[in-house]
Amino acid sequence: MPEQTPRAVADNGRIQSDTIHGTYEASQRVLADLQSFGVSCDDVVRVLEDEGIAKFTASGNELFEQLDAELQAQRPADWPAGHRPARPEGN
Repeated sequence: MPEQTPRAVADNGRIQSDTIHGTYEASQRVLADLQSFGVSCDDVVRVLEDEGIAKFTASGNELFEQLDAELQAQRPADWPAGHRPARPEGN
């Protein structure tokens, strides 16, 4: 979470304790209305999950590539190009 997020909440947010209990019927009506308009909540969740995993994976791969490039740039001059130190056992 970016540092600005909790700061913005602390400055401007209004945190309520329990916003779940007592809303079941209203929530069910919203889901039924969405379904009546042809919106499948299962499809929405599946797409969000698939896209979220893909974006997380791409972001992680990009980070690892940047770290690898930085490590290679900082390697000792006597190391051959592409050489990586051995990983500790168990990793």
